[in-house]
Amino acid sequence: MPDLSTTTELLRLLGDPTRVRLLALLGREELTVAEITDVTQLAQSRVSTHLGKLREAGLVKDRRDGASSFYTLSRGAMPEEARRVWAVLEATTEDPLIEQDRERVREVVRARAGGASWADSVAGRMERHYSPGRTWEASLRGLLGLMSLGDVLDVASGDGALAELVAPRCRTMTCLDASETVVEAARRRLDRLGNVRFARGDMHELPFEAASFDQVMLMNCLTFARSPARALAEAARVLRPGGALAGVTLKTHRHEIAAVTYSHVRFGFEPRELEAMLEAAGLAVDACDVTSREKRPPHFEVISIHARKPRAESAKGADSREGQATARRSTPASDARDHDPRAAQPADLNGGSTAAAPTVKKPRRTAEP
Repeated sequence: MPDLSTTTELLRLLGDPTRVRLLALLGREELTVAEITDVTQLAQSRVSTHLGKLREAGLVKDRRDGASSFYTLSRGAMPEEARRVWAVLEATTEDPLIEQDRERVREVVRARAGGASWADSVAGRMERHYSPGRTWEASLRGLLGLMSLGDVLDVASGDGALAELVAPRCRTMTCLDASETVVEAARRRLDRLGNVRFARGDMHELPFEAASFDQVMLMNCLTFARSPARALAEAARVLRPGGALAGVTLKTHRHEIAAVTYSHVRFGFEPRELEAMLEAAGLAVDACDVTSREKRPPHFEVISIHARKPRAESAKGADSREGQATARRSTPASDARDHDPRAAQPADLNGGSTAAAPTVKKPRRTAEP
């Protein structure tokens, strides 16, 4: 007879709807993790976590077959108390989701019998499934080889984690942040790269001359902006004609605790609101839409931003930006391109110019991002 602790743990284990669903599925068919994911449409990591707990408790077992592991209900070796509880659940639980799983598992088994490859079995849903070496990070690092950028500004660069990926593919990389602590961390991370330089400054008043950069990165920084419209206008000001702006930020949400925890001053944006700010800054917007939704609660949605600075500016707009720049002339900084073997190459395919490296303005009062 199990004691109170054992019974409580068993009930807690079987009190999760996903685990009951998996047991019902594995009671009918022996399946791999990939097949279970295909049937249930659950994330592979979530399936693996639940299978691990069920196997540890003796409710399921696995066997190896080549590179695959097959899971099934452990009817013969299941602890007696678990067998009795599961028998009741199996006999009395009816749910449309379990019926749907039973229908889908028949298709999976037929595909397996037909000798379908892994790619065939996940066609149309490949991004949901793991295969060795096929991760988003690995894919991004590979795709970076297609890029050839000019003078890039990373606004609110933090400790340079993203700049480290991009710097080898650009002529110069400038990392700017309001925090001296993270600027120093970025310097330690990237100082080995001869084409990277560092600056402390405010995204609302960038310490650079107008038309200094071919590309500007605004990665997860707008939620820290007191005035997002001003920050976008500054990014547009320092872009050269034909230059590109890329960024990501959160869609509007109501999760105050998360905002306070990460020192956000904005609870995200609506895409149309953000697009209007970009256009008001004089940028042509190529994309400003929600492109991803986080799998874990509270399921934050993320907006991707792609915009360009038109080559032909109106005289009024150019005069206005020149007037802003005149009051903040600076002393040219050392040219980071002297250390870059690609310094003489033309800028990127997005139309970046081959102008001199960005010059830093005279030091100004710094503020939080």
